[in-house]
Amino acid sequence: MGRRSSHTPQQIRALILDAAQEIIEVQGLAGLSAREIARRIGYSPGTIYNIFANLDDVVLNVEARVLDGLDRRLSEIQEGSDGAGADDRLIRIAHAYLAFTQEKPRLWNLLFEHHMPQGAELPAWYQQKLEGLTAQIERALRPHFAPGSEDERRRAARVLWAGVHGITSLSTADKLAVVTVETAARLIDDLIGTYLAGLSWREERGAPRGLEPPPFAPP
Repeated sequence: MGRRSSHTPQQIRALILDAAQEIIEVQGLAGLSAREIARRIGYSPGTIYNIFANLDDVVLNVEARVLDGLDRRLSEIQEGSDGAGADDRLIRIAHAYLAFTQEKPRLWNLLFEHHMPQGAELPAWYQQKLEGLTAQIERALRPHFAPGSEDERRRAARVLWAGVHGITSLSTADKLAVVTVETAARLIDDLIGTYLAGLSWREERGAPRGLEPPPFAPP
């Protein structure tokens, strides 16, 4: 792409992120470099560092696009499931999560392949995006928890997020077959169903959630 002096800083920022995303989708994180981004957008590598602090900053902002896309997808499921039962809504969200990760697996895997330099912390805005995703699960879990149980609901959301994330990560990395012959969708159904059954078991017996696991209860 030829250089255009009429590009605003915001437009150059978008060009950089578009190019970085395209490189990662085709070549993965290993193919990303400031030189290659600059070649594609028609600017010098120094221009990239006028907009972003470093290449890690570029990658974090590509990851932010992925997280925002997933958040929008889950929000659509939430809004489109108003008439659905609480259990069904949670399963729909989990399956939407799985479908999203399988559409562009290299972009999704970027979130876990990319590591910040030693001693560097993730920026607060990035942490907020991650918390927004778990908030989606918390929202779907709300019918399963009485008022005043926010801490337990938050913990449950993180447990489920970690479980679904683990299944999807194995799937997108083509490693699921090493663990099981079952599909990712089937494992997610089992995970959600079993966890919700455990919540119901506790509620029926008046046991507090999030403490000791219940003993085996025969049918």
